[in-house]
Amino acid sequence: MKKKLALTLISCFVGKLAFAYNPFVIKDIRLEGLQRITVGTVFNYLPIKIGDTLNEKLGIQAIRRLYKSGYFKDVRLERDGNVLVVFVAERAAIANIKFEGNSDISTDQLKTSLKQLGLARGRVLDRSLLDKIEQELKRQYYSLGKYGVKVTAKTEQLERNRVDVTIKIAEGEPAEIAAITITGNKHFSSQTLLKHMKLGEDSLFGGRNKYSKQLLGADLETIKSWYLDRGYINFKIDSTQVSLTPDKDEVYITINLSEGNEFKIRSVKLAGDLIVPEKELWPLVSLKDDDIFSRRKSLDTSERISNRLAEKGYAFANVNIVPDVDKDTRTVGLTIFIDPGRRVYVRRVNIRGNSKSKDEVIRREVRQMEGDWMSTKLVSTSRTRLNRLGFFDKVNVETPSVPGTTDQVDVNFSVSERPTGNLTAGLGYSDSQGAMINMAITQQNFVGTGKQVGISIDRSTVSSNISLNYTDPYYTPDGISRGFRVYYRKLDTSRIYVTNYLTESHGLSVSYGLPLNETDRSLFTVGYDSTGLFSNSTYTAQDILDFINKNGNVYTTYNAGVSWLRDRRNRRILPTAGAYTRAGADVTLPGSDLQYYKLNLRHVQYIALGKKVTLMLKGVVGYAKGYGNTSSLPPFQRYYAGGSNSVRGYQSNSLGPLDPRTNYTVGGDKKFVGNIELILPNPFTEKSASTRISVFFDIGNVFAAQDKVEFKGLRQSVGVAFLWLAPVGAMRFSYAVPLNNQPSDRLQTFQFTMGSPF
Repeated sequence: MKKKLALTLISCFVGKLAFAYNPFVIKDIRLEGLQRITVGTVFNYLPIKIGDTLNEKLGIQAIRRLYKSGYFKDVRLERDGNVLVVFVAERAAIANIKFEGNSDISTDQLKTSLKQLGLARGRVLDRSLLDKIEQELKRQYYSLGKYGVKVTAKTEQLERNRVDVTIKIAEGEPAEIAAITITGNKHFSSQTLLKHMKLGEDSLFGGRNKYSKQLLGADLETIKSWYLDRGYINFKIDSTQVSLTPDKDEVYITINLSEGNEFKIRSVKLAGDLIVPEKELWPLVSLKDDDIFSRRKSLDTSERISNRLAEKGYAFANVNIVPDVDKDTRTVGLTIFIDPGRRVYVRRVNIRGNSKSKDEVIRREVRQMEGDWMSTKLVSTSRTRLNRLGFFDKVNVETPSVPGTTDQVDVNFSVSERPTGNLTAGLGYSDSQGAMINMAITQQNFVGTGKQVGISIDRSTVSSNISLNYTDPYYTPDGISRGFRVYYRKLDTSRIYVTNYLTESHGLSVSYGLPLNETDRSLFTVGYDSTGLFSNSTYTAQDILDFINKNGNVYTTYNAGVSWLRDRRNRRILPTAGAYTRAGADVTLPGSDLQYYKLNLRHVQYIALGKKVTLMLKGVVGYAKGYGNTSSLPPFQRYYAGGSNSVRGYQSNSLGPLDPRTNYTVGGDKKFVGNIELILPNPFTEKSASTRISVFFDIGNVFAAQDKVEFKGLRQSVGVAFLWLAPVGAMRFSYAVPLNNQPSDRLQTFQFTMGSPF
């Protein structure tokens, strides 16, 4: 005869059990009712084993343990002879979790937050948890100002003791801010403080702002920073009240604050372990005697000094500014205490992600050496140099500590390689040369060695070009480069608005580059060129005919050039910060048929106005002149302006002096072009590394030798531009509106170039 032990959940919490049976020694244990839970799991929680004597106390303890596991909604113990029978009823498992009606908070965010409460797929469903979930979701929506939110959690029973949980959310509209009241402010008006808050009574488009707890918290910190940056070191926000109207549609915010008094700086001292000489540290301190105290300047000072110490290998230095406040005189003495800590050394420099580029190509750009102390400046310089190569889409660097040490780190560079080779054969278009047929094989990183090799053949309605070039950027281990170029070029200007002539040239050149420092480089070039100049139309300008009559048709020249380059851009492709400058001079050598020289300057400055907005300033200046027996500059060496790479909105090569007989451009000896471009946030997030949108202002022109460069002679335009680094090359689109065009100017508001190299 069985003696039933009916132990309920209530009895477990009461702690006493009233039933009549005699304790017995357990000979066996049998489990009943299991579906998903394994036998082993039950025995892990069951504090009873064969051979134990079951009594009232042990029975209550066993039921409590099984309930506490959370797997069961009912537990019973029964006796079958000397066999203990454990009957269990499992809680349902969560098969799926669905959300309906949520838009302000993503489903992934909701799942992550609820998982912390225990609601996740595969877990056991606790019915009491659903109420907690509803309250948690309401709390999250309350923080967004949506006090009318409704959350309902429902379950649907499935086979095999599983359930689907569906959470329906009616978000409603966020409460609007009816008014913000600031009390306790005497030195600054409420209007002044409200201007610095993101929450306000009126939004940008005329409606009232929506309430958000996060924004309010940020605004309170903004107000606090406003006062602390102006010397009110005892400022505090006493309380903040947020009142909700009965209909939950409007919020009234009251901010109570205490301003305190304005404090000035009495003195500034340096203390601690000054491992960097004081004369190097004081320029980094922006806090001066008798200045009004500013927390922002204090933080800036600490950061600059920390960065300076990190350059010396003290990567974990502590720089604390300790104030000594005198309330009577309303002054504060500041002691900048420096604790450099231990110097950190680099165990290894590791390179990852370079499947094509050889390690040597990357390591020769790295300025942080293994075994040396770690310098954040050298690590940053190394990353910048790798970005400037143009071989990689991304370059990341990490400096993890070496396990088991306190003064060693590894420097790990991870790169994501971009295609550096290009094999093209197709059609293109240029607003200066019309339709083009091109075939080119170029490799900026030839077989991973960093060497540049290329051969290109281009043919358009205006020109034909064949060129072969080779450059070894590390001809010597210390960074001296060497390059060769061989070319053939034919130009027929009869199809563009340039005075008609035909040139045919071939030549070769060799160049050497010498590094001056991390950003500066000098380039020396010598070359040979043979050019033929021919008149092929009655539209050839008279001065070109005179040049041919005086100097003949074919000219052999020996050229020499020297250039200085400074590259401080953050990356080579589509930079967003830094600058690039190139200044050069080219001159023909003795023994040449023609004598002339050219001076050129190009500067591009990138100024980051924010994380996604960049201002680009660009200037190009050129000056050329003939000398000796060459009284005028050869026509094929003159400057031209206008077009998508110059002053947009004007036809290519159409600006500058005109031939009075043909009204065609004849080119000039002086050139000035300026561009101001505001690079806007990129709407093409997935293509942000290869696209760019900007608005621009262009100004420039070309002038003859006898003309003065005057502002009134500079043509101007404004417009919008789009650049896409497509597989076939750079594609440039622009729409420009000329501002001061003259009747003789040739306009072209929409311009594009496709298939030309970037």
